[in-house]
Amino acid sequence: MRFKTAFIISAFCAALATPATATCPGRVAVQVLGSGGPLADDARASAGYLLWVDGQARLLIDAGGGVFQRFGAAGARMTTLDAILISHLHADHVSDLAALLKSASFDDASAPLRVVGPSAGAVFPGIAEFLAAHFDARNGAYRYLSRLLDVDSDGFRISPVEIDATGEGEAIAFTHDEIGVRAIPVNHGDVPALAFAVSIDGASVVFAGDQSAFSEGFEQALGGARPDLLIAHHAISGAKGQPRGLHRDPASIGDMAAALGAKRLVLSHNMKRALDDWRAGRKAIRAAYDGPVEIAEDGECFSLRG
Repeated sequence: MRFKTAFIISAFCAALATPATATCPGRVAVQVLGSGGPLADDARASAGYLLWVDGQARLLIDAGGGVFQRFGAAGARMTTLDAILISHLHADHVSDLAALLKSASFDDASAPLRVVGPSAGAVFPGIAEFLAAHFDARNGAYRYLSRLLDVDSDGFRISPVEIDATGEGEAIAFTHDEIGVRAIPVNHGDVPALAFAVSIDGASVVFAGDQSAFSEGFEQALGGARPDLLIAHHAISGAKGQPRGLHRDPASIGDMAAALGAKRLVLSHNMKRALDDWRAGRKAIRAAYDGPVEIAEDGECFSLRG
């Protein structure tokens, strides 16, 4: 009886921990792996997203805490990815990256997996130095996984792609088959940070990332782009004392969505201080943007092409 009770409790907890949505339906879709922020005050994982194409995970955008579990629960495979896109090096966007790369080290791959991220600035390393700090053969924290950076290895490998995050324009991160990725520098205080615009099969999605209203170059680069989906980070409310030097408040999110002409706005990276003031936040967004607005949940899918 004790074993049966323990089994039921274990199964119940596993069900709670697993997102209701697995692999996304449709030809092209975005799945939210983590819709939360840096605080462990709710059941949300930190930032992470997947781009699915024809039932295969092709891009991973950010890898915050909890994304490792959500990635596996979604049925994704590291070996089908064309690239990992890292917006910036705050822990709630990269803390599960090493675990995901470790899991991939059990597989073989014919070409290195691109890990795209920002250049260095302030106290933050660039993405190449960040990966070396993890996996360098002599000094890396996880030096036992140094083959990940070994160009002569015949196993799974990674290749850092560093994007200048100090400019006010956009850079082409890469093009692979039908997928195009543009990286746009954004303002996130003193943190070198990027937004990503992804296009495929005539569809487009913008991952705005953590950015403040001082990201004029972002709106200049993408103004009027009319993305099918804009994922904006909903970390602060419109109340006084919020860190507007780091994040856009709801009014600024509405301005951004309107400037881009977004067909659909999804709010992710949700923090309690923003959700608690959601009624006022929605009104502030609506002052500039009248398109569909949704608050993301972990595991949720958004179809771009049926």
